[in-house]
Amino acid sequence: MSLSHLRSAGLFAALPRVRFFPALLLLGGCLLAGARLSAQAAAGNQPAVHVRVRKAPPPPAPPAPPPPAPGARRPGAVPEFHRVVNMVLVPVMVTDPLGRLVTGLDASQFKIYEDKVRQRIVSFSTADTPISVGIIFDVSGSMSDKINKSRAAVNAFLATANPSDQFFVIAFNTAPHMVSEFSSNINQIEGRLEFLPAGGRTALLDAIYLGLEKMRYARYARKALLIISDGGDNHSRYTGGEVRDAVRESDCQIYAIGVFDPTADRATIEERNGPTLLNDIAHTSGGRMFSLHDLDELPDVAAKIGVALRNEYMLGYDPSDPAANGKWRHIVVKLDPPPGLPPLSVRAKEGYYAPGPH
Repeated sequence: MSLSHLRSAGLFAALPRVRFFPALLLLGGCLLAGARLSAQAAAGNQPAVHVRVRKAPPPPAPPAPPPPAPGARRPGAVPEFHRVVNMVLVPVMVTDPLGRLVTGLDASQFKIYEDKVRQRIVSFSTADTPISVGIIFDVSGSMSDKINKSRAAVNAFLATANPSDQFFVIAFNTAPHMVSEFSSNINQIEGRLEFLPAGGRTALLDAIYLGLEKMRYARYARKALLIISDGGDNHSRYTGGEVRDAVRESDCQIYAIGVFDPTADRATIEERNGPTLLNDIAHTSGGRMFSLHDLDELPDVAAKIGVALRNEYMLGYDPSDPAANGKWRHIVVKLDPPPGLPPLSVRAKEGYYAPGPH
C-alpha cells in the first residue's frame, strides 16, 4: 500500500486548522497486527480508513440429519409461534486519532450494553441506506454576515445525498417556520434557501423541538438533524431540559455546526451558554457539535457530516429486558478492534425510553 493513501486530510480533523503528522506509526502498528489499513475516498477528497482483518475459513457444516418419519415429531421440537420484537437500532460511528472514519469492522468487534447488561447483536449493517434529514437553519439578525456561507454549507451537505434521501428545512429567528416539507428534490430545497433574509431574535430550542416533531412523519428509520447556528437561544418557549427529553424520545441523531463569536464578544448569558447547549443536545443523540470561527470552513465541515452519516455502522439488538415500563435505558457501545491499531473512538446514542405499558 502506498503512503499516498494515508496523506489525505482527516474527516473530523481538529478545526479550524490541523497540522498532519506522518501516518507511519499507524501503518506500522497495523502491519504488526496482521490488519491492513487503506484510505478510502469519501465524497471526493475526504478519506476514511478501511480495516480488513484476515479471518480463518469457517468450519465445514455438519451433515444434515435424516428426515423424520411421516407424522413423527423432531426431537426437541417446539410449537411454532410469533412475537413482536421491539428491536433497538443504534447508529455507531468509529474514528481514529486523526478523526478519520474507520470502516471495515464487523459485528464480532462490537459489544452493546443496556443498563450494564450485555446484549446480543442480532442485526448489523454498514450499507448506505436512505435517511431522513431535517435542516435547522439560523436566520436571526446576528447571521446577516454569515448567511451566504451557511447556505453554501447546506448545499455542500446536500451534495452528499443519495437519490432516495428525504429532507426538510426549518428556518428560525424570532420563531421557527417551515421552509420546505420533506422532499428529495435538492434543487427545490436550495432554491427556497436562496432568498431567506436574516433578522430578529433566536428561537433555537423551539426550532429543534419542531424539527423533532416533524421527524415523527419521516419515511425512514434512520433520522438526523443538521443545525447551523451562531449563538445561544434568547426567544424560545421550550427549555433546554425539555428539548433534551425530546431528543431522547426521538431516536434522531443531531449534528450541529456552531459559528460562534469570540468568547469576549458574547455579551449575554445565552450567548455564552450557546456552545454548551448545542454540544449537550448533539452528544445526547449520539451526534456531534463542531465549533467554527472561520466561515470559509463551513461548507467543508457540512460535507464531512454528510459523509459521516453514510459511513456509520447500524447495530440492532432485542433487549434482554422485555418490560414495557417506559423507563430510560442507558446504552454503552464498546469496541474490540484488531490488535495493534491505535485507540479508536466510538460514538453512539446514550440510550432510549422503553415502550410504555399498554
